[in-house]
Amino acid sequence: MNAAPRASVLVVDDEPDLRTLYELTLLREGHDVTSAADLAEARHSLASRHFDVLITDMRLPDGLGLELLREVQAGQRPERTIVITAYGSAENAVEALKSGAFDYLTKPVDLKQFRTAVVAALQSQHGAGHATEATAPARAGEQALARLVGTSQAMAQIRARIEKVATSMAPVLILGESGTGKELVARAVHECSHRASGPFVAVNCGAIPENLIEAEFFGARKGAYTGASADREGYFQAARGGTLFLDEIGDLPLAMQAKLLRVIQERRVRPLGGVQEEAVDVRLVSATHRDLATMVRQDGFRQDLFYRLNVIELRLPSLRERRDDLPLLVHALLRRVCDEYGQPAPAISAQAMAWLQSRELPGNVRELENLLQRALALCDGQTLAPEDFGDDSPDTVPDPLPPEPPATHPAPPQETPPPDAALPEPSAALPADLQAYLDDQERQMLVKALRETDYNRTAAAARLGLNLRQIRYRIQRLGIALPSDGADAFRD
Repeated sequence: MNAAPRASVLVVDDEPDLRTLYELTLLREGHDVTSAADLAEARHSLASRHFDVLITDMRLPDGLGLELLREVQAGQRPERTIVITAYGSAENAVEALKSGAFDYLTKPVDLKQFRTAVVAALQSQHGAGHATEATAPARAGEQALARLVGTSQAMAQIRARIEKVATSMAPVLILGESGTGKELVARAVHECSHRASGPFVAVNCGAIPENLIEAEFFGARKGAYTGASADREGYFQAARGGTLFLDEIGDLPLAMQAKLLRVIQERRVRPLGGVQEEAVDVRLVSATHRDLATMVRQDGFRQDLFYRLNVIELRLPSLRERRDDLPLLVHALLRRVCDEYGQPAPAISAQAMAWLQSRELPGNVRELENLLQRALALCDGQTLAPEDFGDDSPDTVPDPLPPEPPATHPAPPQETPPPDAALPEPSAALPADLQAYLDDQERQMLVKALRETDYNRTAAAARLGLNLRQIRYRIQRLGIALPSDGADAFRD
């Protein structure tokens, strides 16, 4: 993390030795330090001037440091507040963060963490005043917020909330259905924060084998397990100075939940097979589509961990709750997908838009993007039509029936045959999985056509009555491997 500018700091602690230790540490960093032994002295100092950072112990002789924090918040003062709590006082730490504290430290205070917290608070406080340093992060934050497409009230509230919560170190829990854009929101929290220049490490908690999860999170020393031939970093080490995003936190095993809770409380990790602990310097953002409160009641998720993760909650609306945003989303997704394909974005007909509007879209934005990708692959012209969306789109209008010949004599009544009397007997047993069977047949035909045309996709498509975009889509969907002799052989 970059060095912080010289700043004014107010330290409030009733223990003279600790107060002196904090003062000396800050003076060595070049800061201007004022100290106070209780709430009364602190209030007197705050009444006479403004500070950049306020560091206060939670328990003071004449009250709680939390009172100072609330007074700073109520007066809309500029100080970033760091609260020092007793070891194991999880409730106090969470209460401080919910009341607007920038960060918290636990006793005994690690001086390295102390300095890091002050640097982070000052960078957050002064970022807007240092144009050279702040311009790039500010631009990154604006771009991240712009990726959250929509003009609905729900999306406006989400963007405003992100800008507000990004200025602290408080853990954020993002809730929402699958496909609502939880990782985009997590990235926006990171990009809008003072940590934007640091790493953003995203982890899918449900995709890690349980026997490797501790090493993946905390790192491992050489020889810690079979195959550990060298020291390796974990997610917490990789995200130092930045943001660690724990996606699908509800899928984390209970045993790992206990270890994660300890890391959050102590701000330290011990690599697998290691002896010494390492300080943790990450902003924690979590997300899930599951109902964690219900999981807590059913003993599927630790209540104390839920309490620590859910300091700031961001609940994302589903597409059903912001239907008015769908046209904007469609056009934004089309531009993004076509940019990736290197092709101009087509228009979308009013009928196709109406068809999309009529769908429930339980997969939300992710499902919408998949539908648009399929339509782009199947579209023959410059405008997306309902039939381009594949099997789920409305049937095309059938050709009109030929006129009936004029009646002559009434036909004699005939016995109606059974419905399947004219159907031929199937030549083979019915497949257990029809879609897999059809995919296999399609794959064989595509591979045959490609081989016979020396892997020229345009020629293979012509043989099968397809266009180039359609055959590309099918090759990708069916996972047909490219020839091993290079890209030149697999050409259009």
